[in-house]
Amino acid sequence: MRQIGGLMAFFGIFAIVLDFLDRVPSILFWIYNWGNGPAWGIKIGLVVIGGLLYALGGGAEEESGEE
Repeated sequence: MRQIGGLMAFFGIFAIVLDFLDRVPSILFWIYNWGNGPAWGIKIGLVVIGGLLYALGGGAEEESGEE
């Protein structure tokens, strides 16, 4: 879960940074079909959900690593 969350957060932050540079990552090009507002919602959602998955996925890996 931690890897998926990190990847989601990375793509969200990457898309936000590239939006300020007027570039669109090809993997996230489809989100702009609905307009700028929903695209921002999807990018922010990627960062938030990815961050939660990353944070929550760390506890199970740490516990299993101690054994």
